[in-house]
Amino acid sequence: MNPLKRFARLFACVAALAVVAAPILSVPVAAKDVPWLYENSDVPQDKEWRFGELPNGLRYAVRKNRVPPEQVSIRIRVDAGSLYERDGEEGYAHLIEHLLFRQSKYLGDGEAIPTWQRLGASFGNDTNAETTTTQTVYKLDLPNATPEALDESFKLLSGMVTAPTLSEQNIRTDVPIVLAEMRERGGAAQRVHEATRRVFYKGQPLAERSPIGSVESLEGATQESVRAFYRRWYRPENTVVIVAGDASQDDQEALIRKWFADWKVPGKPTPAPSFGDPVAPAGADPANPVGEARVMVEPDLPRSVSYAILRPWRQVEDTIVYNQGLMIDALAQALINRRLESKARAGGSFLVAQVSQDDVSRSVDATFVSVTPLTNDWRAALRDVRAVIADALANPPTEEEIARETAEIEVAFQVPVEQRRLLPGSKLADDLVTALDIRETVAAPDDVLQIYRDSIPLFTPERVLEHTRALFRGNVTRAIFLTPKEGEGDSEAVRQALLAPVKPDGSVRLADNSPIRFDDMPPVGKPGEISSIASTGLLGIEQIDFANGVKVLMWPVQEEPGRVAVKVRFGGGYRSFGPEDAPYIGLGEMALVGAGVGDLGQEELDRIATGRKMGFEFEIDDASFEFSADTRPSDLADQLYLFAAKFAMPRWDENPLLRAKAAAELQYEAYSTSPQGVLSRDLRYLQRDRDPRFETPTPAEIAEATPEGFRRVWQRALDYGPIEVQVYGDFDREEAIAALQRTFGALPSRKPLPAGTAPARVGFPDPSDKPVVLTHRGDANQAAAVISWPTGGGSPGISASRQLEILTQLFTNRLMLAMREKMGASYAPQVYSSWPVDLDSGGAITAMAQLAPSAVPTFFATADEIANDLITNPPDADELARVTEPLRQQITRAATSSAFFMYELRGATWDPSRIDSIRTILPDYTQTTPERMQALARQYLGADRSWRLAVLPESQTEKVAAAAR
Repeated sequence: MNPLKRFARLFACVAALAVVAAPILSVPVAAKDVPWLYENSDVPQDKEWRFGELPNGLRYAVRKNRVPPEQVSIRIRVDAGSLYERDGEEGYAHLIEHLLFRQSKYLGDGEAIPTWQRLGASFGNDTNAETTTTQTVYKLDLPNATPEALDESFKLLSGMVTAPTLSEQNIRTDVPIVLAEMRERGGAAQRVHEATRRVFYKGQPLAERSPIGSVESLEGATQESVRAFYRRWYRPENTVVIVAGDASQDDQEALIRKWFADWKVPGKPTPAPSFGDPVAPAGADPANPVGEARVMVEPDLPRSVSYAILRPWRQVEDTIVYNQGLMIDALAQALINRRLESKARAGGSFLVAQVSQDDVSRSVDATFVSVTPLTNDWRAALRDVRAVIADALANPPTEEEIARETAEIEVAFQVPVEQRRLLPGSKLADDLVTALDIRETVAAPDDVLQIYRDSIPLFTPERVLEHTRALFRGNVTRAIFLTPKEGEGDSEAVRQALLAPVKPDGSVRLADNSPIRFDDMPPVGKPGEISSIASTGLLGIEQIDFANGVKVLMWPVQEEPGRVAVKVRFGGGYRSFGPEDAPYIGLGEMALVGAGVGDLGQEELDRIATGRKMGFEFEIDDASFEFSADTRPSDLADQLYLFAAKFAMPRWDENPLLRAKAAAELQYEAYSTSPQGVLSRDLRYLQRDRDPRFETPTPAEIAEATPEGFRRVWQRALDYGPIEVQVYGDFDREEAIAALQRTFGALPSRKPLPAGTAPARVGFPDPSDKPVVLTHRGDANQAAAVISWPTGGGSPGISASRQLEILTQLFTNRLMLAMREKMGASYAPQVYSSWPVDLDSGGAITAMAQLAPSAVPTFFATADEIANDLITNPPDADELARVTEPLRQQITRAATSSAFFMYELRGATWDPSRIDSIRTILPDYTQTTPERMQALARQYLGADRSWRLAVLPESQTEKVAAAAR
């Protein structure tokens, strides 16, 4: 976990800091003036929230927010999760989450999903829920939140929470769906997660209470037992309603009172259960209380060692002083993690290692250490990581190290201040939910930043050392070693490895932390000449053409303060590769950026970005490569320099490549542990007719990759093909143009793609009613099935591709109804449409599901039946509206952000038709007819055009494959 994570949630901003368990005295505040969230706290109140409590004990918080316009986000949090279950009730909290959507006071059986769709809310994105160990949260992001729609939504939600049906029939319908969810989550990774939970939290309810529950308790659930759990915990005093969105606080508050004030539950509230404390075994050394350890063998997963230093969790009073302690904790963790990363980059015994502090499920305050060894010598990897930590425990950090991390953390607090007008209501509501769960508060970004700046004098070497030592003290230390091979150690060997003394390793502590300035970097070249500047005719977007062939799309947007997005598309993407280049493709995604720029290696790239809001993401598209970053106005010029310098002065350090090779080799076998892993490895390769460019390389192929080969492939990718730069957001136009002249305009003239570049098309496998069969080595009750129909590609067909999205959503709704709601055979079947705009072919409509092996033939039969019905019978108006209205709302909301236009206009400098096509995007996605859908189904969904794939457990391949045929 990122050591900055906790503080972010607490203060409702992007940065986060870890927690210290020491009790802190708060400053008394007059109780009558304090909202319920801020009792016993001196943290500045976020005045944009209005807090209240109904006479029945239900609490609420409301906030006016217009991001995005006309949307209101509602969260209903119930203080009950899996830790509130009794023996025999395992999984009930999560089951009830499902049942509330099944049937309730104002919604008949199965009516929730279509009802929300008619209101414009898509299932899964806009309407959802989650159950954790400590809470259940119901979520609605209501688009087009008219007073009528908002009133109806509160009515429906109130009926769900206060008066669900919870009938025997409801339970028998939803239990198979929950069991399907359990099955899809299963496999090696889930087994490791469960084993880790049982080891780390031994003796506490958290060790045994997973939200998904157990097969036995779920299958044994009855109307009486489920209602008993509901009555025990679903009470007004355990419930908080949070609303943030484009409606007045008075209206929000009135709706809460209207629909929840009459909720009354007889009897006294049940006290919350005890979650216990971590306890060391008898005889443990108080100075190093190593307790339980376990060795777990999973043949297809890479080695890892994880251990936790565990302390009791205690609720603290959320004061400024307390949060200053969090900041020092976060600083201490950041220092150690940077040292561990530096050591891993230099090459050694471990691929990656990290420390993190977290308060877990109000059960423990823990410091976690995770290590991924490079080889089977896990003892050396663990020893080397512990040696770095030992040095941090023995010696205070330098002032330079502290200054560097302080600058990094400050950026995380500055950005929310600069972008506070952009925070969506959904994020604000979710942050408040999290604050409630961890029993803390929220504050405005300006207050957070001021608290941080006032705290900087506290960040002394001595205090950081003190907090570091506190982070690594606890009641007990527990560990788990995961290995693919038997015989590499037992639990006692792991315990002894943690008990063994280590010599502090200060080699990375002494690394250079002096700042590097962009002003000292060499120029990209002579500032370039502009050939033309012209309006695109769309909003305020301009196109700038440089004499060297670089083209720019630029849009200054004052409505997005503090945020600038930069994307650089270049070269030929997958078209640039030949079959012999395949192993270098994935390695490039991992190592090209880290290989460096000019005199800057990975360490120097980190240093030059210290205290800056900069990024350097890289991905490979069908017909171009892409660098991208989210930055801010003050850092835009240097961000452009960093990207341009990658073309002008690429560096080819070998260590990032060697580390990427190690990571790829370790990951490969893990693909086989589940059907989803096999699909991730092979589906795209198979759908593109076994084109070797899309095949995941084997460990043997990765091992043969060389630094020379890597440079050959990626130097060519950087040198050839057009460059398109997009700069959208809050920036000064003239300053940005000047920065572009100094950077991208200063590059040498671009060379065209070489003659050997692959054509702009890809293949599709021959149709067949017999599935290709792959196998996995995961759980015997897991399988996956895929059916795919080829469509097309290219910008001339963009309007048709959008109509295909409507058809795809119709298919999705029907498949969800059949496979999930009626049969309970699959938790989340899906259908999606792909249409590669940069290629002439390669698009497809693809339906897939994870399910039991015995249900694979049922999936294919159901998909065929749905496709045939769409061909034979046009959808009715209501079914069509339940697709087009959510699409309308999604597009309307997305179009309020420049990011929407940036995505849609990728490649528009060499294909201007994309500018015109964006003008029709709303009608393309929302205006159609039943006859048009039927015609598209006839064109694309014929049984003689489909291709199929089944992923089956090795032990059942022949049996199920025969049935699937």
